[in-house]
Amino acid sequence: MRNKSAQRVAISGLLTSLMLVLGLIERQFPLTAAIPGVKLGLANSVLLYSLYMLGIKQSIVLMLLKALMSWLIYSNMNAMLYSLMGGTLSLAAMVLLFKIKGVSVIGVSAIGAVFFNIGQILMSVLMLRTPQLLFTYLPILMVSGVVTGILTGVVAQMVMKHLKASNK
Repeated sequence: MRNKSAQRVAISGLLTSLMLVLGLIERQFPLTAAIPGVKLGLANSVLLYSLYMLGIKQSIVLMLLKALMSWLIYSNMNAMLYSLMGGTLSLAAMVLLFKIKGVSVIGVSAIGAVFFNIGQILMSVLMLRTPQLLFTYLPILMVSGVVTGILTGVVAQMVMKHLKASNK
């Protein structure tokens, strides 16, 4: 494509669609019914790709698009608020680590997953007035966030390595 802005719009559309499809797949196959809210976070691997390959601004746009499109698809305003809070904190943490030399994609992913969970718990505390979640449920989600963040970081790293090689 000659027009860079048209190319960015096309890539953003594809990546947003990919994040929505991965989110739909995760809804169909929850990791565990015993711990609600725990999921692999495959859409995060797309956001990581965007951060490393397209930049911060494009990643912010993708995170916002995913949250808004999820709301339109599932007609659930609360889910959008949880997604926005988790996505905002997650992306902010990932951007901060992304700028530090020596931090791997896997490390950025793990921190992003942990901060996504923190954001969702904070939204729960605000909406449901349940501060006890900070002490009872957040530690569980933080541990699962590290584990799932490492897994999605490995996936993102492999995809980025492959795409860099195929672009040469």
